[in-house]
Amino acid sequence: MKAFGAALLIAASCMLAGAARTDIVEGNPSSPVRVVIYGDLQCSDCAHFRGMLDQRILPRYGSRVVFIHRDFPLPKHDWARQAAIAGRWVYEHDPKLGIIFRREIMSEQDNINPQNLKAWLIEFAARNKLDQKGILDSLDDQRLATLVDQDYQGAVARGVSKTPTVYVGGQAFVENIIYEDIARALDQALAP
Repeated sequence: MKAFGAALLIAASCMLAGAARTDIVEGNPSSPVRVVIYGDLQCSDCAHFRGMLDQRILPRYGSRVVFIHRDFPLPKHDWARQAAIAGRWVYEHDPKLGIIFRREIMSEQDNINPQNLKAWLIEFAARNKLDQKGILDSLDDQRLATLVDQDYQGAVARGVSKTPTVYVGGQAFVENIIYEDIARALDQALAP
């Protein structure tokens, strides 16, 4: 958890230039430098990028950049959309836990399947003192599903087809993302 200590986790209700109230956000909300991350909670490349984000990117840039997470659950993944919906519910209840949820579910991808996803959600809720029934009920929440679907449709309109797709300004980084490439783009975006 210390790796992302430098990052400021902010509430979904914070209004950001270029970020919607419903976005999942971490980093510096007042930064003009935005990183938009389209991800899938069941995607192994996204899990790898999440590790890079926690270990290298946030410690170096978290106080100077806003990171906006958008859900892009790929149709080929059988539990990603449900996980994204539940993740929205967690984030709305506690933004810090919402980020932890994303980190933990990505790290557990190999152990989760459609049959045990609900058990995993209940265990996460219990461990983090969240309403266990509430997290399960969130899976049928049309408002949360609409937020995930809006992220997905916005990504498709932007030309996103693979995860992760990360935008630093207008520059896209897709799938197998190299830290040095992202760092170079962020350094350029932060330069006076």
